[in-house]
Formats: sequence, structure tokens, C-alpha cells
Amino acid sequence: MKTLLDLQLPIHEITIYYLFEFPDGTSKEFEVMLDKETLQIVHNKQYPKPDWARLEAFKCPHCPLSDFVCTYCPLAINLAGIIPQFQEMPSYREAKVTVRTSARDYSKETSLQSGVSSLLGILMVSSGCPIMGKLKPMLHFHLPFGTLDETQVRVLSLYALAQYVKWKRGGHPDWEMNDLVGIYEDIRQLNRNVSKKIANLEIMDTSINSIVILNNFAEYVTLTIDEKMLDELEFYLKEFMG
Repeated sequence: MKTLLDLQLPIHEITIYYLFEFPDGTSKEFEVMLDKETLQIVHNKQYPKPDWARLEAFKCPHCPLSDFVCTYCPLAINLAGIIPQFQEMPSYREAKVTVRTSARDYSKETSLQSGVSSLLGILMVSSGCPIMGKLKPMLHFHLPFGTLDETQVRVLSLYALAQYVKWKRGGHPDWEMNDLVGIYEDIRQLNRNVSKKIANLEIMDTSINSIVILNNFAEYVTLTIDEKMLDELEFYLKEFMG
């Protein structure tokens, strides 16, 4: 039987496939399509819009969106399409997770919460949420199952590169990365709020723990920037430093 992984990837958009295979022979597949220009998610089918996803019910304290403009939280709508798929499954359930991108395939035997966390990371950033949308540059180089160190280096490297380009264009670069600290502090607050909202739905813990994993990454990156762990970063960069 063919799965989404057997299909040809479309060239006019960024397409990422996730396949979850379980020891009992069952599986779940997800196709995430992003607009190449905006990195916004492209929905091929109408996602459900439950009442809990309304902006007035799901809104984060620091959300800049207006209830008069947005009826639903864009991030919650994306979660509403995923949560029902895993709400009966415990987070510790083992699965073989295969991720296919245009560049290569990734595969790992891991816990369900780890695989779902990787999927949620894409859905949340591409949802249209203005807070999570600040991480869109990461989607160009999506790395499933990335470690804390890999996430740290990717974030800091891309942000530093962005400041260099800004400087070359005549702008004022943020070499101290103060704005990046603010971005991740906002994301930490968002993840805490989302975790609480999902917990109120009284579902199994897979989705909740997946958000917690994402928040752990956010806290780790923020801590690294705040404490300026230059010795640790120098280990990776010493040959470039001359």
C-alpha cells in the first residue's frame, strides 16, 4: 500500500510529509504544505473550528491580534487539526517517525511526543500566529528531531546571519541579540498558555507534552543568550575564529 512518502513532492511549494508507524501495524500520515513566499501553511481541506479555538477563548496575554479582526486563533486552528489524531494515545508510546522533505528523508524510532513535537513546531510557526511567525526562517532548514545543541546553533547562526545582512543593507544590526531574547521570551509565554489551554480539554498527554518539549527548547535558547555561554559556542567555532 502506498503512503504519502511514495508520492512525488510538488515543486511550487514547500511540502513536508510525516509518517508515524506503530508496533501494532497502524500508522498516521500528515502532509504539511507551505507557501514558498510567505512560509504560511496551505490548507487543502477545511480544518475544524471548535469553540475552544476562538481567539477570545485561546488568546495569549501578549497576543497582538484583535478579537474584532480574527474570530479564531490561527495557531489553535492548526492544533485543532492535529490534537484529535493523538488524543487517545499516551505520550510515551513508541513510534517510527519518518519525515520527508525535498532535500532528504529523516527517520527515527522515538516516543510519540517527540515526533508530534517536531510536527507541531512546523504547524505553530506557519500558522499565522504573529508571535511564532518570528521563527519562520527556521522553516527553510527544518531539522526533525533536532537536539538542544543543534537548535541553539541553528537559531543563533541564522539570527547572526540576518543581522549581518541587515548591516550590509545599511540597517542597524542587533549584534547583542537582545531582540532574539525578546522573541524567545514571548514564545515561552505562548507555549505555557497553549499547554494550559490544551490541558483544559482533558485529553491524553501527547499534545501537552509535545508543547512542553518545544518550551524546553525555547527556555534553553533564551538561557544560552542571557548567560552568553561563549566558551561552549567557541568549541564549535574555533577554526572560523582564526
